[in-house]
Amino acid sequence: MMCAALGFAATSQAQDNEKADTTQRRLTIGGYGEAVMSRNFYSDHFNRYKFPDQHKNDPSHGRFDLPHVTVNLGYDFGHGWSMGMEIEFEHGGTESAVEMDADESGEYEAETEKGGEVALEQFWIQKSFSKALNIRAGEIVVPVGATNKYHMPTEFFTVYRPEGESSIFPCTWHQTGISLWGRLKDWRYEVQFLSGLDSERFGAESFVHYGATSSYEFKLANNYAGAIRIDNYSIPGLRLSASGYYGYTFNNTLKSHNAAKYDNCKGALAIGSFDFMLDRWNWVVRGNFDYAHLGDASLISTFNSSFPKHSLQDGSPSKRQPVAESAIAAGIEAGYNVFSQIEKLNSQHQKLYLFGRYEYYDAMASGANKDAYEWCRKNRFAVGVNYYPVKQVVIKGEYSYRKFRSAYNNEPSLNIGIAYTGWFL
Repeated sequence: MMCAALGFAATSQAQDNEKADTTQRRLTIGGYGEAVMSRNFYSDHFNRYKFPDQHKNDPSHGRFDLPHVTVNLGYDFGHGWSMGMEIEFEHGGTESAVEMDADESGEYEAETEKGGEVALEQFWIQKSFSKALNIRAGEIVVPVGATNKYHMPTEFFTVYRPEGESSIFPCTWHQTGISLWGRLKDWRYEVQFLSGLDSERFGAESFVHYGATSSYEFKLANNYAGAIRIDNYSIPGLRLSASGYYGYTFNNTLKSHNAAKYDNCKGALAIGSFDFMLDRWNWVVRGNFDYAHLGDASLISTFNSSFPKHSLQDGSPSKRQPVAESAIAAGIEAGYNVFSQIEKLNSQHQKLYLFGRYEYYDAMASGANKDAYEWCRKNRFAVGVNYYPVKQVVIKGEYSYRKFRSAYNNEPSLNIGIAYTGWFL
């Protein structure tokens, strides 16, 4: 009897260990995070673009920041079913902030990008039928543009995410929807059906950047949209990608318009994007070009600007600013791994990239208010280093120079950061 009991106990223990091992293999835990120190050698006055002559000799200012820290969880249920989620803390906080806005006469204004204490950037359930066919539903990343698809800090050289795409598009762009994706030989595709953006949240300098966020406990879906991305890997070490988006944006809010002039306003937003990456011969080269067009931009500008600027009764999330008819962003960066020429460091898999980056972007590329917002047209140059002591950790440093037209003051800065990307389990 004793032997039987001991035998049963041993069997149970073995089964428990087997279950634990299976669970460990099925469960994944990871994430990424960034810590940054910046010194900006230009004015941080809210009116520095409206009155540049008054602020050309203002002192420099410094900042410490935690741009993005995330916890990623995944679980494989078996039989092709899996789950993934990403919880993100932006700037070490809750996505609630106080800012000074030039269009608010420099008053302090509380901004809430999304209700809640943390941002749940991803939560999806997926059914995989094969490598070529997967269906994912929930809160998903919209892979339009290079930065949204490759937004982890080890996937770009600059200390902060590339400015162009992250200024004019939601970044990281995530919305509730359904995705169909897969890979066929050298091709990867993804097609998405999503809730539409909210034109009430569009702005002059930000274009549609805030359109995917919601101050409510849910995301409105009076309008729908679609996104697509195609990647090609036919040439070793080279990825070529095209992505796009189309959807209506007007009246995707709780408060409907009551004026006949807005009856036919749709706010159709169309985005086309091309990006690439070359990772070969100890070089990494990345580039992107994006163009976006917003229909009915003039009507949307009138509608958004009509909200009272100081009404306590009107809790609208509108930025009350004009928005462009079109926006553009282009960028290219190249880095060479100098440690590839040092045998000892190369054998230890350490890397040191010397890089340069150039960006051009304009959140007010065309439209009725283009001339009043010429400072939205920016050129940015950056040079720096990325040091990888191990694959998952990078130490970054860069000097950047944001250049405007002669009417405005240029903006040099120095940024230093440390970041990681990795899976712990």
